[in-house]
Amino acid sequence: MRGGEKVLDAICELYPEADIYTLVHVKGSVSERIEAHRIRCSAVQRLPNSGRLYRQYLPLFPMMVEMFDLDRYDLVISSSHCAAKSVIRGASATHVCYCHSPMRYAWDQFDSYFGVAQVGKVRSRLLRPVMAHLARWDAATAGRVDRFLANSQYVAGRIRRYYNRGSTVVHPPVDTTFYRPSPSTPPQRQPPFLIVSALVPYKRLDVAIAACRKVGARLKIVGRGPEEARLRALAADDVDFLGWRTNEEIRDLYREAAAVLLPGTEDFGMVPVEAQACGTPVVALAKGGACETVQDDVTGVLVRDDSTAAFAGGLDRVRSLKRDPEVFHAHAERFSRAHFMTSFQDAVADALAEREVPR
Repeated sequence: MRGGEKVLDAICELYPEADIYTLVHVKGSVSERIEAHRIRCSAVQRLPNSGRLYRQYLPLFPMMVEMFDLDRYDLVISSSHCAAKSVIRGASATHVCYCHSPMRYAWDQFDSYFGVAQVGKVRSRLLRPVMAHLARWDAATAGRVDRFLANSQYVAGRIRRYYNRGSTVVHPPVDTTFYRPSPSTPPQRQPPFLIVSALVPYKRLDVAIAACRKVGARLKIVGRGPEEARLRALAADDVDFLGWRTNEEIRDLYREAAAVLLPGTEDFGMVPVEAQACGTPVVALAKGGACETVQDDVTGVLVRDDSTAAFAGGLDRVRSLKRDPEVFHAHAERFSRAHFMTSFQDAVADALAEREVPR
């Protein structure tokens, strides 16, 4: 599961009787804990190949989430990086939104997703007014949320900028009991670098591929996404595309890697924390959530600009970093599932109490 689903899994543990409303659900793609809930899908579910082509139906998302009937609920919790935060709750209900990010492609990253290089000149021109309309709708519906929870200080800043709202930072849950160093893992003579990521434009995986080539290092990439064909065309024989892997396989890859790479700006980024929990350093762009999760020259290397040369320099630096798995794991514990559970419950309780105060 990706980060959003891992957050949902933790929320489901806190609220085992809750109903789940979602735009699209692909059976078997999430945990048994999530699957055990009653799941209600939008009409997007019935559209052709919705599980694979859901991104193509983005313009329908606002209408779909507004059609959910939530009148009988006293508490609504949305986990949102797109449209979910704009559901319409009942008049007496409290709505707490766990915001992974205001939608990037509608606000400040249109060109990364829908620029000419990504979708062609005609489609890019047609999509620009659609995304501008979506941004206006996104801002106009921010008032439907009673309490925003941000997954990082970086996202809290985006919420202030685009929604003009404050928020409470609750870092996502990382399973630091599962992701641990392995004393039995034999060191490799020349371990590869590793990326675990959806293959989408803003992740900037092309920078990591070029940087690894520059320093003559092997790279393994776990993940799939719309950028896969383009990235394969950029890569040489020293890049292995592994597709999706099980959590156990990814844990082994973390433990065996020279470092885990994060060349793009992440809102939070659970992968770097999972890597550190396994005793592996991280090389990350010094923007976004990485500034909160990676200790420069202690648990990894923060690269100050997004050029290939700068990132290659980070790869050279991390090779000389003292690798202390126990120190790395102790740092990752700050973002454990237990911390999330406590912080999330406290934030929801505060929101409910605030709603009950006469105005």
